[in-house]
Amino acid sequence: MVQVWKSFGDTPVLCELDLEVNKGELLVLLGPSGCGKTTTLRIIAGLELPDRGTIVFNGKEMTHIPPENRRIGYVFQSIALFPHLSVAKNISFGLETLRIPQTRIKERTQELIELVGLQGLETGYPRELSGGQQQRVAIARALAPSPQILLFDEPLANLDAALKQALKLEIRRIQKETRVTTVYVTHDQVEAFSIADCIAVMNEGRIEQVGPPMAIYKHPKTVFVDQFVRQSLDHFREFLKSV
Repeated sequence: MVQVWKSFGDTPVLCELDLEVNKGELLVLLGPSGCGKTTTLRIIAGLELPDRGTIVFNGKEMTHIPPENRRIGYVFQSIALFPHLSVAKNISFGLETLRIPQTRIKERTQELIELVGLQGLETGYPRELSGGQQQRVAIARALAPSPQILLFDEPLANLDAALKQALKLEIRRIQKETRVTTVYVTHDQVEAFSIADCIAVMNEGRIEQVGPPMAIYKHPKTVFVDQFVRQSLDHFREFLKSV
């Protein structure tokens, strides 16, 4: 993203936003609610158009390319599985429209079921799954068409603490195995530092600092980064010591 601006009505949401994600990297957009994280994700996906600025994938401008032609995998906070389809059919749904031979669709679906650890649940339905299992199906579905970029929008927000801990480690493992370039949105500092190769800290539509997690923690460049990231993590560590 280069010099991206976005407003909704008279309300500015993104202001002169520059963001670069390295190939195969897991970058976390970290910031408080309302800072523009999800809007950034939607612009990358093509679900929103920037007012100004350009979107580039691997050297190719994508600003006005429709979402279906961007090769994007999107995992939403709401999960949004098809309730009338089995686990296997949910995962293979996107492949059915690509004129891929049925044998290859079955092979790819099984590969992903094994990748996300859902063996034995292929014929089950979303209502029969736990929240963590449903999110695994959503991840597999997003990965099925071999996207060039994978987007996560607060995927753990609706899970309890134990599931959140287990699934964030699974997301990290899956991303490392697939090496798909990933942008992950969260407001949770601990979650961000647990999984990120790189963190972009956002505040009021701008990126305050980008870098490896420990560089941001040890060398915050602004007062906001110091307070939102460093002090919050310090408080979390003190809390853990007290329980």
